[in-house]
Amino acid sequence: MRKEHDFLGELEIPDNAYYGVQTMRAMENFQITGYTADPLFIKALGMVKKAAALANMKIGLLDEKIGNAMVQACDDIISGKLNDQFPTDPIQGGAGTSFNMNTNEVICNRALEILGRPRGDYNYISPNNHANMSQSTNDVIPTSIRVCALMRAEQLIIALENLADSFDKKGEEFKDVLKIGRTHLQDAVPITLGLEFKAFASSMRRRSNYIRRSCELLHTMNMGATAVGTGLNADPEYIKEVCEQLTLVTGESFTTADNLVDATSNTDIFTDLSSSLKTSALSLIKISNDLRLMASGPRAGFCEITLPPRQPGSSIMPGKVNPVIPEVVDQTCYQVIANDLAVAFGVENGQFQLNVMEPVMAYNIFNSLRFLTNAVNTLRTRCVDGIKANRAQCAEWLDKSVGIVTALLPHIGYETCSVLAKEALATNRNIKDLLIERKVLSKEDLDVILAPAEMTRPGIAGKELLKKIHESREELV
Repeated sequence: MRKEHDFLGELEIPDNAYYGVQTMRAMENFQITGYTADPLFIKALGMVKKAAALANMKIGLLDEKIGNAMVQACDDIISGKLNDQFPTDPIQGGAGTSFNMNTNEVICNRALEILGRPRGDYNYISPNNHANMSQSTNDVIPTSIRVCALMRAEQLIIALENLADSFDKKGEEFKDVLKIGRTHLQDAVPITLGLEFKAFASSMRRRSNYIRRSCELLHTMNMGATAVGTGLNADPEYIKEVCEQLTLVTGESFTTADNLVDATSNTDIFTDLSSSLKTSALSLIKISNDLRLMASGPRAGFCEITLPPRQPGSSIMPGKVNPVIPEVVDQTCYQVIANDLAVAFGVENGQFQLNVMEPVMAYNIFNSLRFLTNAVNTLRTRCVDGIKANRAQCAEWLDKSVGIVTALLPHIGYETCSVLAKEALATNRNIKDLLIERKVLSKEDLDVILAPAEMTRPGIAGKELLKKIHESREELV
């Protein structure tokens, strides 16, 4: 053990630990979730601290020998080598000061080790004087949240685009599978299974684009704002330089906020991202439930598609297989919706020049991004890619439906269609059979009007072909 002190007193620290006294206090004070920080958030902290060290060296504030050792320590954090040295709970008081000081202590003790000096020798390299130079928790933490959120969001965007591609492929595969459409959970006009899956693809691309747009504001950061946005103890050259260095370190294009007081005190940009994740969750719930309904049965449901079987569905009913993948996606999305509420409460509860609730915002945003990414990838690989169309069942439901009568409106009128629909429902007869039996239309007419391609695109079905049929019939008369 080694002894370290802060202005509250002295504590013993494990001698092999890179963290120090303030991290130890956080471990004692915040035992809330049982988890530690998101690994990408730790990486983001390392990136922000590296950019600060490089900026401070470039403007001549930080000794290069110490600064280079600190940069090397930051690289170790960025690579994930020191993740076990970040034991603080992600939900904590202090606006993330424990995260910031945890990072400062790890950087200093690793840099001391690189320079051949003992851990805890803070007279030589100090967590506050060197690792925190020109900084405050109040600009480091919101900037690190932005960096982490951008990395997590990119993973989700890729997952959504891949899912959209899978839905598109299924759309092509099922483009000739005509089935009954449904509105109000009642039979409607026909649609193809392919069009349904193409609509799923379109929805996922829209969500991907929305998330990408909501991330644009994350590229504006407040490094150099220090405690309240006034830039106290931050050289103007540093403020410019740290922005350029963070852009180089992360590969993202960052700019400094025009109003640093606003950027430090207000966290509304996090609601933009969280809201886009909630909306994506709602879209995924809709799609998952459509898949569950279309696959229901297999003997007493719709059974229009077959989902790939993933596990036995019951401990008591042999042969039962449940739609477990859409079910787990639904549950994940419920959690994301709940997370958004926590973010909203955090954002509205900021006072004056700082919102101290950033840790809970970060925790829930990072979880939502990670959960959604995993759920989307699971839906694609464990479900969508293996879906099969039950063509015979789709055709059977279509033949039994009276919904196809809508396609006849331009040809025989609403009143005649209503009479036929009512009779078909009352007698459980097939609409096509009634039309031919009553000599309202011939089989040839119906083949044109009810052709799959004609019923699933804009326009009066078979207008030109039907005109020719009528003309030929008139000639015969």
